[in-house]
Amino acid sequence: MKHTISVLLQNKPGVLSRVTGLFSGRGFNIESLCVAETLEPGVSCLTVVSRGDEAVIEQITKQLHKLIDVIKVTDISDHEYVEREMVLIRVKAESHTRAEVLRVIDIFRGKVVDVSAKSYAVEVTGPASKIQAVIDILRPIGIKEIVRTGTIAMARAPKTK
Repeated sequence: MKHTISVLLQNKPGVLSRVTGLFSGRGFNIESLCVAETLEPGVSCLTVVSRGDEAVIEQITKQLHKLIDVIKVTDISDHEYVEREMVLIRVKAESHTRAEVLRVIDIFRGKVVDVSAKSYAVEVTGPASKIQAVIDILRPIGIKEIVRTGTIAMARAPKTK
């Protein structure tokens, strides 16, 4: 099962290396990793996506808690959450395919961020399933290059009555 884990950690040299080393040292694969500073200076939020059963994920979270610079670990897969990923895709846009590429990008609420004589660079943001869908539709047209951010996620706020 896929799990999305949010880790608050000190923004210091070597911390990310220790976190990724924890995964690789125990034979766990990281499917996605995204990290950036939070509102609090010196603190970063790392979002990591990995697969495993409950025992594996519990072991990962316990090991993460043991790392000195880790502040908080949350498996947000246990809660309702919002996830997003961004992709930049350079797709062939020759005279006979330009309109089709623009229609596809419009349907997925993406935008063209760069134009050349033979290609468009497009940006699409959304859950991983949406990103995969746009890639699958653009592939027959001719994808030249793809760059993805990886998943970022945030637990949904509790609903009050």
